Amino acid sequence: MLAYPQIDPVAISLGPLQIHWYGLMYLVGIGGAWLLASRRLHSFAPTWTKEKLSDLVFWCAMGVIIGGRLGYVLFYDLSAYIANPLLILEVWKGGMSFHGGFIGVMLASWWFGKRNNKTFFELMDFIAPLVPIGLGAGRIGNFINAELWGKASDVPWAMVFPTDPQQLARHPSQLYQFALEGVALFAILWFYSRKPRPTMAVSGMFAMCYGIFRFVVEFVRVPDEQLGYIAWGWLTMGQILSLPMILLGIGLIAYAYRHQTAQGAVQ
Repeated sequence: MLAYPQIDPVAISLGPLQIHWYGLMYLVGIGGAWLLASRRLHSFAPTWTKEKLSDLVFWCAMGVIIGGRLGYVLFYDLSAYIANPLLILEVWKGGMSFHGGFIGVMLASWWFGKRNNKTFFELMDFIAPLVPIGLGAGRIGNFINAELWGKASDVPWAMVFPTDPQQLARHPSQLYQFALEGVALFAILWFYSRKPRPTMAVSGMFAMCYGIFRFVVEFVRVPDEQLGYIAWGWLTMGQILSLPMILLGIGLIAYAYRHQTAQGAVQ
């Protein structure tokens, strides 16, 4: 068993002002995405300025934060937030939904693309390889918060989390998700998108791979206490929300390459 590193969730305290590691991880994700997008900006949109890119990153960040929070409220704990709506503002305590943030980014991309002569999937293909940076940083934030831990286990790397009332050795599922949703997904998308791909293919690869990684990790992650298992004693909300992503990703990839072949035949 490994010892859980005791990290104060508050990174900086300045009198009454507290800056949490969880919030800083969002800044790392947004900043990292902006830097990598800057490297690829010329090939994506030669006439775009860095200011235009900053606008895109800003609106996508708003989509992540607003969509992620509202998604958590709607998908995971609606009754608690109806009882106390002010809880919605306490984002530093966690409670963000990837699937809600994903919907938020899609809406922001659609809105931004309409105003900047880019189609929805052109923007999504450009954004998709950048997303794992934020996902990985967010999972580190979950680990520091000692939240979203896994099931009890006797694997050598199991940990006892200070927030666990049972004080059992558990899978560090946050680190599994960091490795898969952050590192592995970034590597797959970054190298896949380095060569020209048909429109929709990169978006499809993101949706498919994320959905698979999330679905698999949910088997060793404790479901949200207020929800438990949704169906058949093993299916979680995270898995239910990830299944459509897997199917959508496969469909987008198949359509992208089939459409490319059809276009080539016509030309």
